[in-house]
Amino acid sequence: MNVLSIQSHVAYGHVGNASAVFALQRLGVEVWPVHTVQFSNHTGYGDWRGRIFDGESVDEVVEGIADRGVLGSCDAVLSGYLGSSDIGHAVVGAVARVRQASPGAVYCCDPVIGDVGRGVFVRPGILELLRDVAVPVADVVTPNHFELDVLSGMTTRSLDSVKDAVAAVQALGPRTVLTTSLVTEDTPEDAVDLLASAQGRHFRVRTPRLGVSVNGAGDAIAALFLAHLLRSGSPEQALTGAASSVFGLLSRTEAAGSREILLVEAQEELVAPSRVFEAHEL
Repeated sequence: MNVLSIQSHVAYGHVGNASAVFALQRLGVEVWPVHTVQFSNHTGYGDWRGRIFDGESVDEVVEGIADRGVLGSCDAVLSGYLGSSDIGHAVVGAVARVRQASPGAVYCCDPVIGDVGRGVFVRPGILELLRDVAVPVADVVTPNHFELDVLSGMTTRSLDSVKDAVAAVQALGPRTVLTTSLVTEDTPEDAVDLLASAQGRHFRVRTPRLGVSVNGAGDAIAALFLAHLLRSGSPEQALTGAASSVFGLLSRTEAAGSREILLVEAQEELVAPSRVFEAHEL
């Protein structure tokens, strides 16, 4: 299985490709990483060093991969945080190119826009680009609860309203929606939900709420969900596998008091989660 992953990259820590690539590789997936930035560390530290690449840089790397004659064997494209509009257009262009060579290839878009408490934190124009350009060509999208509301134009609190919001996002184009960090009126205070939705069916996993907050968990779960979905074809199984692994990673991270997700140290959680959370249809 081959995945073209177009995301940011850091030397220290695990966000963007530095999170998704290893997670995919540990599951036996061949990854072709294309970096949109090369930073020393994620920006949450307040200072960092490195460079931001532009859309042309992404196009050049994808062109070089195409020169190897391998795009026909690409099974999926994965994208995450977009630092600029030209990067977004480069990602969509790469998806079109891959689909031309490999018509069955899947595009998984993690529509990074913002989060509860922080609001929208991407640059001006990115929200619109995701909603109007990237999400409509995606097969799978993995918004958090806040991003689901933004993309759907709704404010959701009940499970029924979440289902309506999912349907609105699916109407934009994606067949499958994974909603992370989901909290509705029936979510216990000590828990958090994840919801995988496809073909009018909804599957939920509920995990205990942990006290840890680290960057890169969303990048990991999008990658893991994509890998399990490609292998099984089942959103239910993909949700069970991805949610269980990420919970295990975060539990280990919390126990260690680490500021960075323990992706390498706790890598067995990627292939054999210590605790399995089965998805249930709602």
